[in-house]
Amino acid sequence: MVDVVGITFKNNQRIHYFLSSKLKLKKGITVIVEYDNRLEFGKVELENFEINEEKIEHLSNRVVRIATKEDYYKFKENEKDEKSALSYCKSLINKNNLNMIILDAHYTFDRQQLIFRFMSESRIDFRDLAKTLASKYKTRIELRQIGARDKAKEVSGCGQCGQVLCCARFLKDMDSVSINMAKNQNIALNPSKINGVCGRLLCCLKYEDENYKECRKCLPKIGSKEVTDKGEGKVISVDVLKKQYKVDVPNFGVVEVKK
Repeated sequence: MVDVVGITFKNNQRIHYFLSSKLKLKKGITVIVEYDNRLEFGKVELENFEINEEKIEHLSNRVVRIATKEDYYKFKENEKDEKSALSYCKSLINKNNLNMIILDAHYTFDRQQLIFRFMSESRIDFRDLAKTLASKYKTRIELRQIGARDKAKEVSGCGQCGQVLCCARFLKDMDSVSINMAKNQNIALNPSKINGVCGRLLCCLKYEDENYKECRKCLPKIGSKEVTDKGEGKVISVDVLKKQYKVDVPNFGVVEVKK
């Protein structure tokens, strides 16, 4: 078992877990943490608790210290400079007609790295852009391309269910979701019903997909021919969860069959 705390960064609601370094940290306290080999400024959302170390992804991520006033002032100065860097980067993109949308700029706490995140429908050659940015800001530049689902994960929001987005709350891996999953569950293929706020298929379509596949194994397909005790007819509807279907039998009518 290891002692950890839950930390959030800026306005991001997603909680990241860090080794507490034996510090007793109350909710709301700001801290300096080591995160993926860089220093970041964060806020404690979950106080100290013990957890099996196998459930922690990166045991090297740890709390370095409780933030001081000087740390806070440096953090705010970084935020101010990030806005300036974002504006400058956008001007370079417009000047060079690059097909990319810059989302934000972020200085690591120690300013050893300046990270720009962007979205694009295609691959972008941004080598010249990175060189220009590096020459101006005298630090390591990273241009990180992210997708619409990754953006929703970072920004968060509410889904159709009224809950905070799954990707922002607990999903670690963004598994692929296919339109067949919606078809398996007899969901109307209406974009407003099956797409999330990111514009992509709902992640939750995958949650029960295996159950629906299992239930469908003993059920016929719509349009197929089936023999009932009232005669042979065509399958016109299927209720997967109830494991029953309806057959339209000529000269008799609709017959409901339960498996």
